[in-house]
Amino acid sequence: MSLIVVGGSGGTNIGDAFLKAAFKLNLDPVLYHNRLAYEAPKWLKTINWHLRGRYPSRLNTFSLDIVKECVNVQPQWLLTTGIAAINHLALQQIGQMGIKRFNFLTDDPFNRAHYAPWFLKALPDYDVVFSPRRANIQDLLNAGCPRVKYLPFGYDDELFYPEDPSNINLDATVPDVVFAGGADRDRVPYMSALIKSGINLALYGSYWEKYPETKAHTQGQADVATLRSVIGRGKISLCLVRRANRDGNCMRTFEVPAIGSCMLTEDTQEHREIFGQEGEAVVYFNTISEMLEKTHWLLNHDQERQRLAQNAHLLITQGHHTYKDRLKTILSI
Repeated sequence: MSLIVVGGSGGTNIGDAFLKAAFKLNLDPVLYHNRLAYEAPKWLKTINWHLRGRYPSRLNTFSLDIVKECVNVQPQWLLTTGIAAINHLALQQIGQMGIKRFNFLTDDPFNRAHYAPWFLKALPDYDVVFSPRRANIQDLLNAGCPRVKYLPFGYDDELFYPEDPSNINLDATVPDVVFAGGADRDRVPYMSALIKSGINLALYGSYWEKYPETKAHTQGQADVATLRSVIGRGKISLCLVRRANRDGNCMRTFEVPAIGSCMLTEDTQEHREIFGQEGEAVVYFNTISEMLEKTHWLLNHDQERQRLAQNAHLLITQGHHTYKDRLKTILSI
């Protein structure tokens, strides 16, 4: 048995997580990095990205390389992640070899920010598309996908785990609330409200410095070790889904409890399926005012924060939510 993965590598990239999972399952995997499909002079990349729907400049060549690898290796499966740079003709040829073609769709392709007509053309040539969001399943079926399955995000257990106490800087400031994620415009009012209420907020991720309300609280980008440390050290970790992607869960849904932090999370159907009722493992909120009320309540109840963090940690780490578990589900189809 063998597997070809098309995706990214390094950091918290899901393609890399699936690659490591495949090695653990002795699948003799090969990774083709999506980045190679976008290599071109800067002017050409700019035109293709902005005027041709995020078009990979080497899409056809990259796709042909994957077909050749499939001919040589004869894998049982091809797994691509996100808006993968492989065209519909290549997928058709790979399918004709009897190779199962799967996509784990990390982003919503119907989000205008991710619009890629060449990718939408390729979607019907996958045997199964796995979506971590229920909101776009019907759209994917309407786009011609023969089979769509809901499969939530997971976590990489080699990266996300409780930090060794000996590695924690005891003199470092302990934030009241930690949020790690990009500065989507619709997230700014949540952070602004926390700041105005006197919460010690630590923000990690891109573009928070662009907004006057959040600029003083941004800590910039964080590598995995930093994320483990700050999420583990913070009193509360805030979990917001990406609304433009119609997400019901996200990567932090699993990474935060794997680290062992108390999570205050946006109330979604998927989150309730994962964590159960209010107060079992996490605390939910629907509005900014509810978020503020529950933040202050949690900050005043240390033992309850510790209980929630422990319950969520056990639920996720013992509940088959690693990317190895997700890969097993994909390949069992």
